[in-house]
Amino acid sequence: MRIPGKRVKRTRLVRTDRFIVAVDVEAVIPEEDPSETCYESEVVDFLREVEERAKRGDTAWLRQHGKVYEAVDAA
Repeated sequence: MRIPGKRVKRTRLVRTDRFIVAVDVEAVIPEEDPSETCYESEVVDFLREVEERAKRGDTAWLRQHGKVYEAVDAA
């Protein structure tokens, strides 16, 4: 079910120990309560998948869906 309201693009950062992945997602500003944006279930599932793939190190898939930043050891 789609939430009625204005759709806006947002960049979400998904963080793990090794990676930060910046992905663009669609947020909704609900008509009934415009004080806070929310995400539909498909977006939440996508963000969970991004996190799981980042934990597994699936950089090929991550690069197809967003910008990938990898932690490096300090010298």
